[in-house]
Amino acid sequence: MKYLSILFLILLSVNGADAQQKKSQKATFGMGCFWCSEALFQRLDGVTKVKSGYEGGQLADPTYEEVCTGTTGHAEVIEVTYDPAKISYDELLEVFWKSHDPTTLNRQGADSGTQYRSVIFYSTPEQKTAAEQYKAELNKINAFGKPVVTEITKAQPFYVAEGYHQDYFNKNADKPYCRLVILPKMEKLEKIFKAKLKH
Repeated sequence: MKYLSILFLILLSVNGADAQQKKSQKATFGMGCFWCSEALFQRLDGVTKVKSGYEGGQLADPTYEEVCTGTTGHAEVIEVTYDPAKISYDELLEVFWKSHDPTTLNRQGADSGTQYRSVIFYSTPEQKTAAEQYKAELNKINAFGKPVVTEITKAQPFYVAEGYHQDYFNKNADKPYCRLVILPKMEKLEKIFKAKLKH
């Protein structure tokens, strides 16, 4: 009986750890400059962490300068850690689609190059299906007036960007790029997704 009690406690502990692990999930999006996308997703209720980085290229652990040459194949992306009990993957996809132009190939606004491409890196079959279905529906209803060109690709190694790229907007809100490019996107986010934001 004593051993059964100990076994139960061990199983309870293991299941508790599994539940904790399942509580947090990750999503990876590329939608132009990661300074912008990081700032937007940080505001969402249920998002616990956002890291800027590089994914989808051939070079291991690339630098920002190397990625900017456009020859490494990487995209500027954000890795979003979120609590699915508070915000779903579908809701993250909605913010992704509505916060950038997914119809422009290898550019967002003045930022041009393959590193600025619109891309979703999926890590589970469920994420793949959700992203593909959402994209197909957007094209079916011609939501943007042009075809969505967003890549939907299996997750590859994610390399965290240099420290000065992390939490960029919060640390540099007074800089011209933040005021002229990021701030209007933040204002749009607050209008469209007010109910989903942290208070």
